[in-house]
Amino acid sequence: KKKKEKKKQQKKKKKKKVTCEQTKMMKSTAVVVALVAFVSTNAFMFQGSMNGVTTRLEPVKAISIEEMISKSKSDRLAHLEAQAMEALTIAAENFENAVFPNAMIVGDCVITHLLHKLDYLKTGKVKIMVVDTFHLFDSTMPFLKSLEEKYGFKAEIFQPADCKDKAEYEAKYGEKLWTINVEEYDRICKVEPFQRGLKTLNTDVMINGRRRDHGAERAYIDIAEVAPIGGGLAKLNPLAYWTLEDCFDYAAAEGVPLHPTVAQGYPSQGDAKDTVPVPDPDGLSGVQGEAGSVKWVEGEWFGDKSIWLDYGAERRGRFVGLEGQDGKKKTECGIHVSGAERTWDRDLWGGEGNEDKPSTVINLASQEEALAVKNKKEPAVVVVYAPWCPFCQAMEEEYEKLAVDLSAKGFTVAKYRGDVDRPFVQEEFNTQAFPTINIVTKDGIVKYESEDRQLESMLAFFDEQTGVLA
Repeated sequence: KKKKEKKKQQKKKKKKKVTCEQTKMMKSTAVVVALVAFVSTNAFMFQGSMNGVTTRLEPVKAISIEEMISKSKSDRLAHLEAQAMEALTIAAENFENAVFPNAMIVGDCVITHLLHKLDYLKTGKVKIMVVDTFHLFDSTMPFLKSLEEKYGFKAEIFQPADCKDKAEYEAKYGEKLWTINVEEYDRICKVEPFQRGLKTLNTDVMINGRRRDHGAERAYIDIAEVAPIGGGLAKLNPLAYWTLEDCFDYAAAEGVPLHPTVAQGYPSQGDAKDTVPVPDPDGLSGVQGEAGSVKWVEGEWFGDKSIWLDYGAERRGRFVGLEGQDGKKKTECGIHVSGAERTWDRDLWGGEGNEDKPSTVINLASQEEALAVKNKKEPAVVVVYAPWCPFCQAMEEEYEKLAVDLSAKGFTVAKYRGDVDRPFVQEEFNTQAFPTINIVTKDGIVKYESEDRQLESMLAFFDEQTGVLA
């Protein structure tokens, strides 16, 4: 009897233990399910059974795929905005003269809005600078005025030197200078006013709207840079890690006003003469189609937006029909090439702005000095250059090496600035574009036609024409 009673008690304990373990397990399962449901924003329901007991956890809140995408975009924009505003704050608070050259493209409109939110426009903590090339869209300057009124600032406007308006410019340079010499057009209408503006405003940090998704030339830019030439002007790229889609999404979310041509099918704005909508009827942008078939109007897309948003596609409609002297399609106007933002106060190969970097290259300061070298007919090299020209800047180091090498052998290596004396260099030094390298021989001067401006190539041509190095 005692044995039976003992066995009965053991069965009760065992049953109680199993029940406790089941309860603990079910509670643990419920906790895990709750965590999973929470992490997945309560989008799923759990249902299962254990020993005949069904457990069902209802979601606290359901969310659709569309809502999830919307939330993710909103979170991304919040992060990008905070990042850009922090960078702008650092620039404005740690430099004396922060300047934002504003071209009123989509990204620039976003930066203008951000600066307004930080109260840097009304206070004048950051100055906005605009280059009027006299060839902008008719709607560009009125749009600028509307931005000034909305955000409470007054832009600093710079135009081609010594030209009060387009009529005076055309009387001086002609109506289509860019078709004759696009580098000269860029210098007069874009680069020189840009550099003069930075100098006039005593700029020590330049804010701009360059982004990595603009294309290969900008694929690895960072949010902040220091220009490598001429003293290290700081450069801030607050949208470096944004995409064009981010810019449009932000504009829609914040009500940022965009250039009127965006609603007409233009993803980017530049000179009206060489900017087309994308697509365009003639396929000049690389995409043929009805003008305005893709556009963005008051926060809403029309047409296939990927045509605008693909990597490097924003500027498809820019620089149409323009080729540089190297025969390649232009993708930059010279303003944002390496170091160009600082060439307004420096020469090449010594001279103004380079006093701490003496050069072996001899400066021919007048026509008389240049003709003296030419007419002497002794072996020498003369480069006709322009300090703002990116091709001249690119050869600066190699030409300095040439000067060091040949001057040690007793030969003259010189420079003559030709952009301010074009008729003379055209007539006397074979110059149609910059740079132009001439070898002086006993029979006259011979133009170095090659685009290879490495030391070895220039030395080889010099010896070929003069025969003095063999």
